[in-house]
Amino acid sequence: MTLHHRHWALFACIASAMAVTLISLGRNLICQCGYVKLWHGEVISSENSQHILDWYSPSHVLHGLVFYLALRFLLPGLAVGWRLILAAAIEAAWEVVENTSWIIDKYREDTIALDYYGDSVVNSMSDMTMMVLGFVIAARAPVWLSVALFVAAELIVGAIVRDGLLLNVIMLVYPLDWIRQWQAG
Repeated sequence: MTLHHRHWALFACIASAMAVTLISLGRNLICQCGYVKLWHGEVISSENSQHILDWYSPSHVLHGLVFYLALRFLLPGLAVGWRLILAAAIEAAWEVVENTSWIIDKYREDTIALDYYGDSVVNSMSDMTMMVLGFVIAARAPVWLSVALFVAAELIVGAIVRDGLLLNVIMLVYPLDWIRQWQAG
């Protein structure tokens, strides 16, 4: 996998545009608590998605795995570096959409994220970094390892916090009461 300076420069532009857009949407740069932690492990908390890493960070690694595999299938002739740029644009767009009032309210109504008020910009930048990590892993590892990582992450995070990428998607697209009840404990 070869990434040139122009790929990293474009990536920096995409990440910067995402951060500026999030700030213009009223997202806090850091947690309203006034500090930044490397890890915040409480899902049902007003500080969730406010610090650098949390239980949703693995989901963003999985985004990178999925984006790599999907773009490899859909655009096989496109160089890996350009596929990464496309994946970064998709992730940035999702981070912006995820932090609109409509999605924030939907999370609060349809999922266990009752205290969710959107991501801090620091958390969104970390989410973008986690996506790149997943993309790079998928680009360098055999497909079976990416699949195993996906399954392991979903099972581990699901067992610990009763959430994950697939459950999150289901609850946003078609909320199910039995899942909501299970997630609530």
